[in-house]
Amino acid sequence: TILKERKRVIINFLIIIQENKMAIKNRYEFMYYVACTDSNPNGDPDMGNTPRMDPQTMQGYISDVSTKRLIRNYVSMAREGEPGMEIIVQQSTNMNRQIARAKRESGVDDCAKTKEAVYAGRKKACELFYDVRTFGAVMSTGPNAGQVRGPVQITFGRSMDPILPLDLSITRMAVTDSVKGKELKLEDYVKMETEKSADELQTIGRKQLIPFGLYEIRGFISANLAAETGFDDEDLQLLFEAIMNMYEHNRSSSKGEMEVVSPLIIFKHVGTDSDEKQRMRQAKLGCAPAHKLFELVNVKKREDVVYPRKYKDYDARIDLKHIPTGVEVGFKEDAFSDIVWGSLPKTEEWLKNE
Repeated sequence: TILKERKRVIINFLIIIQENKMAIKNRYEFMYYVACTDSNPNGDPDMGNTPRMDPQTMQGYISDVSTKRLIRNYVSMAREGEPGMEIIVQQSTNMNRQIARAKRESGVDDCAKTKEAVYAGRKKACELFYDVRTFGAVMSTGPNAGQVRGPVQITFGRSMDPILPLDLSITRMAVTDSVKGKELKLEDYVKMETEKSADELQTIGRKQLIPFGLYEIRGFISANLAAETGFDDEDLQLLFEAIMNMYEHNRSSSKGEMEVVSPLIIFKHVGTDSDEKQRMRQAKLGCAPAHKLFELVNVKKREDVVYPRKYKDYDARIDLKHIPTGVEVGFKEDAFSDIVWGSLPKTEEWLKNE
């Protein structure tokens, strides 16, 4: 009897641990705004690195790939060395190495192609890598760990108004001249400098930027896909933290001044039914179309502003009275603050309730 009781306690304890590690149970949508001042928010390499834009409306773009890269960089920095927080898509690496590693750590041969082996590698990759668990990945190359559809999807950011791309000339006060096909030593470079005039030791460069743009970015989180990858509440909170803080750690000459404008707006589906099972089903599948939720937020340029140069040149409103039944709205002011549900934070100055 004592052994049975101990066994029951251990089983219950393991169930609790497993429940704490379970994937999220609610569908989410979120949206936020990025203010871009005197910078290049997302250059197009096929267009001389000019800021991306819609050629018909002249509105600016920030690609989803750019946003995901920033989130990956933040997670890699903020959670370095923590189990399950590695990033599979790293600069100048071969993803096949990590795919082979995932399969080996799952207990199967690196090159095994059976359905069971592929699934084992896929499951282990979700455990190891935050970005696989979050955004998904195509891992059917090389060692082959299949494909993962990620629960988090992010749209292209689009500016609220047309942008004005500028191509500015800059003077570079030094050169990096060399001689093709010849290896030069220190003495050769010293001689080169002394034989050239000051003008010959300068050059002209280019810098692409926009004076200002306010970009709206939307995101979707599927509870059903989260159940497949193991995307849990800790991952969710880290995603929101990364969004609010990613530009703070991405400063460079080309980025000028970029920031996520507080607050991050979050829609959480919680269900309406009195039956718990049915309510959980509604929370997973959703209680309102995503576009109806996004339409509750209205950001427009102020009438007295001709050329906006800061985010406060826009009025931002949200209609809290018409939040659909079964949906909660939350606001996150910064990376480490709690989400305020149901009403605007008391310190919020930009976003107003209609």
